[in-house]
Amino acid sequence: MRASSAIINISNLRLRTYIGFNPEEREKKQDVVINIEIKYALKESVLDDDVENALNYKDITKQVIEHVENGHFLLLEKLVADVLEICSDHASVRSARVTIDKPHALRFADSVSLTLEYVADKKHNISMLERAS
Repeated sequence: MRASSAIINISNLRLRTYIGFNPEEREKKQDVVINIEIKYALKESVLDDDVENALNYKDITKQVIEHVENGHFLLLEKLVADVLEICSDHASVRSARVTIDKPHALRFADSVSLTLEYVADKKHNISMLERAS
């Protein structure tokens, strides 16, 4: 039996961006740590090393880096939603989960994080994120 789906995990992608609405947060970049999980439909030819039918996680990561490092975000929710959209913008993606940590956001905590999830709805082809907006 051959696999029909695969999960790509991108772990602890460490970037810097403008995140927050306090004056000092809007003037100085802060660290964020991004974790991404993408479940996608696996074309059988990929198991035989067919590069053309593989989900290109390097391209996805480059898009995330570009967007995050060049962006300005007031809310963690907006940042996570944007990264989730990048990760789910491929026809074969069945679901995606993005967690972004903002280290040292609270005085007595190591980090504050937010997770958003996308699940493709084959029936209506509408994501959970789109329904919520």
